[in-house]
Amino acid sequence: MTVRRRIVEWEDPRPGPAAMPTMSGLEYMRAMKAGELPGPPIASLMDFTLAEVDAGTVAFTCEPNESHYNPLGIVHGGLVCTLLDSALGCAVQTTLPRGQGYTSLEIKVNYLRAVTADSGLLTCTGTVVKPGSRVAFAEGKVVDASGKVVATASGSLLVFPIGPGARAE
Repeated sequence: MTVRRRIVEWEDPRPGPAAMPTMSGLEYMRAMKAGELPGPPIASLMDFTLAEVDAGTVAFTCEPNESHYNPLGIVHGGLVCTLLDSALGCAVQTTLPRGQGYTSLEIKVNYLRAVTADSGLLTCTGTVVKPGSRVAFAEGKVVDASGKVVATASGSLLVFPIGPGARAE
């Protein structure tokens, strides 16, 4: 058996959430993409890169490798689901005013084809279908390096106040 090793490093995540209440969601996501704010540690753990940010949409990329494999020798569906959940949530974040945050309520994922290290760079795009002040809806898709869709998702996200004195009703 050949042992492989992977080292995961990440930046202190505290500056991001501390800055969030002072910025619109779009400003926050753009600052993260520009490297002015640290990305979340999960992005380092799962090899996600924030590739694009615009109002109502974001794109992440991920290069799958064998450290993402399940017992069948293919990329675990949880990696793809987490990629989609991240894209849907961050797309919603781009629509929120200062002092608002989100969390996932539900996600429905359709896996369309297997992913392996040979699939190449995955690109996951999340798009807001309906913004909201209490609940927002978004859709996403993941394509492999050849442009084939490997998974799609739809989800709903709870919108709530964040920061000092914030109260969710």
